[in-house]
Amino acid sequence: MIRRFYIFVLVLIVSACQPHSSAPRNDQKRSDDNTLIVGTTNGPSTYLTLGKNTTGFDYELVQKFADYSHRQLQIKVYQNLTPMLQDLSDGKLDIVAAGMGYTQLRSDRFLFGPPLYNTDILLVYRSGEWRPRNLDDIRGELVVASRSSHAELLRELNHPNLRWTLNKDYDPEELLSMVANGEYDYTIADESMLRLSRRLHPRLRTAFTIKEQQPIGWMFAPNGSDELISEVLNFWQNQQVTLKHLQEKYFGHTQGFDFVDTRAFIRALDSRLPKYQALFEKYSGDLDWRKIAAISYQESHWRPHAKSPTGVRGMMMLTLPTAKQMGVDNRLDAEQSIRGGSAYMNHLVGRIPESIPESERLWFALAAYNIGFGHMEDGRVLAQKQGLNPSAWADVKTVLPLLEKRKYYQHTRHGYARGSEAVHYVNNIRRYYDTLVYLQSAQEKEHEQEQHSQSIDQNSDPSDTSNKL
Repeated sequence: MIRRFYIFVLVLIVSACQPHSSAPRNDQKRSDDNTLIVGTTNGPSTYLTLGKNTTGFDYELVQKFADYSHRQLQIKVYQNLTPMLQDLSDGKLDIVAAGMGYTQLRSDRFLFGPPLYNTDILLVYRSGEWRPRNLDDIRGELVVASRSSHAELLRELNHPNLRWTLNKDYDPEELLSMVANGEYDYTIADESMLRLSRRLHPRLRTAFTIKEQQPIGWMFAPNGSDELISEVLNFWQNQQVTLKHLQEKYFGHTQGFDFVDTRAFIRALDSRLPKYQALFEKYSGDLDWRKIAAISYQESHWRPHAKSPTGVRGMMMLTLPTAKQMGVDNRLDAEQSIRGGSAYMNHLVGRIPESIPESERLWFALAAYNIGFGHMEDGRVLAQKQGLNPSAWADVKTVLPLLEKRKYYQHTRHGYARGSEAVHYVNNIRRYYDTLVYLQSAQEKEHEQEQHSQSIDQNSDPSDTSNKL
């Protein structure tokens, strides 16, 4: 990984010193402009706007770079890659940050920054259908998004007798949904994208790996600013911890997949969540209501009369002491349980040290809720002793399972704890939350497309017969 980083740095430096075009460089064009114009696409790992909140791995990272370089960030969201890459080529964008895979064709036209992460490229099919073992074994229609890295990869492979179709209307994420629904037989996807998509489409399956460890990174115009590229390289060298935190935030909990559990959760989204969503929204406090809903599903599967042999009960599975502390008289009353559980979770988050980033405090609070605050603190101390960051969930979650081993817990203040269970607990809730976010994003995207279609219909002139025979 380090060797690849320096190779890309060298390529950038050499490329920046060579004339690519007679067009004016962006240093000259933006000499009095402090705006950073970034192109991206909608998606859970790129750019996602939900109400007043904006998230996405690429969005957060490019925002941090804008802050680092003292620039005003301007985001331009594109529906597909073709106009975005054209705008980058024309100098209308400074950076494209949209999970872009490194391909030979793109490298010939643009400059790439150092890789943000690597991901396998997979052939994806629908469970219950024919699973090919290699490219020669494909039976049915293989569809890939136009101008995507997947299309370019197939062109580079130039596999004899392989038939595939370009689709100009849908992006790779939408094609995954269409394969899951049986509209197409196969498509190609990054492993990171497939992991996120399977939370909503559990029937998606990997047939085989087409390419291992493809680098993903930012793209720059061939006549881009030397100053900008230099600042990006400096940013990368100084922000490796930030990059690690963002990788953990967006991808660190997506490895596990349980088909039965995911199918049950999706059914519950339709059958149970609508009854209680308003209560989650009402009592969420300073937390995202979807996080409270995800916690509740982990605890009770949104069953208000759920009971456990250990004595916990209700939608939030409160203990009797916690219920009394939060003013809950009847733990089996859905509204009281949600109100009390949400208040308690907000209380726990408030106890988390300020040294922990706000975006990660809930994960520490959940671990504390599962194994106890003292054991969670033991995990942080253990992480520090091992040279890790006690304020980064990505580091602490790796050492919590060590609290089950005498070699480690005998030297802690609070002794033995089921640390691996706490990590599993947090990961489950994060996956449920991801699915809720992904579903809401898909619904908003579908609504926008419907409005766009209606706008086109309303603006068309039914009396215009110029194109009619």
